[in-house]
Amino acid sequence: MSKRIANLWPPALFLFFFGISIGIHAQSSPSPAGDERGLVFYESFEGDSNSDGQVMVLSSSATYHFNQHFSAGVGIPVYFDHPNSSTTGTTSTSGVGNVFATVHAVWKSPFLKYGTALTGIAPTGDSKKGLSTGHATFDWDNRVNHDFGVLTPFFDLGVGNSIMDTRYFLRPFSSYGYLAHFEAGTDVDLSHSLSLTLSGYDIAPWGTQSVISRVVPAGAPGKPGSVTHSRAFENNHLTTGTASLTSDEGFNANLSFSPKPYLDLDLGYTRSLRYALNSVSFGVGVNLSSLFGKKNQSGK
Repeated sequence: MSKRIANLWPPALFLFFFGISIGIHAQSSPSPAGDERGLVFYESFEGDSNSDGQVMVLSSSATYHFNQHFSAGVGIPVYFDHPNSSTTGTTSTSGVGNVFATVHAVWKSPFLKYGTALTGIAPTGDSKKGLSTGHATFDWDNRVNHDFGVLTPFFDLGVGNSIMDTRYFLRPFSSYGYLAHFEAGTDVDLSHSLSLTLSGYDIAPWGTQSVISRVVPAGAPGKPGSVTHSRAFENNHLTTGTASLTSDEGFNANLSFSPKPYLDLDLGYTRSLRYALNSVSFGVGVNLSSLFGKKNQSGK
């Protein structure tokens, strides 16, 4: 694990100093709790496309912000998966994913901002479609950052028993097994509503790992032949093995645009070195409480 992390840091540092050389203002990523108050309903639609096909998800969530430090929420995703039939030989699947609940906390000081989030996931999705591991899972994520004028460098560290999807990368599989995950990079504020994120990530599992494919449903033949680029999820619906089965490292680039206070738009790119996958992603998020609350307040 330490060797892979060491190999990741030089490129991650390159991304950090590349961000500095751009010389444009940084905008920090959304915090676990911040300026919101009360109950917030949020709807998002995200998609990810690579050589294995497309994974899209419609997520609905409700979060109660107790104050500027603490919040708690629940949500549920609905997946629309379209595997590349020429790669896996399978057809599209869709269905409800895993219901999740999250508690958030954030603290700010003149020198540092720290956010932490604990997420619990219930196995409500169909494991035969790869929408669930069939087990209850968790993730505890911690993030620190600091504003340096035009930049906000950050470091993210988490532990859990399943690899979580991110806004950059909707993986073509679910996993079950203990792991640590790391991300380091910088947010760059291009303008008041436009920001760029550049980062490197590492997934460091230990112990027995299971991979449940989203592109090969249970009972489907999958891709014939030997496994290429460690993509066991292309060949079999369920694969169990050592830590090397789910280890991964790579790079992210994401452009975020918020033309309205209630609207968030994302366009991202991820390169997974382990799986040799290039993924392009998009996201559209709407803060329904802000959108309709503003209309009600204006009488429209």
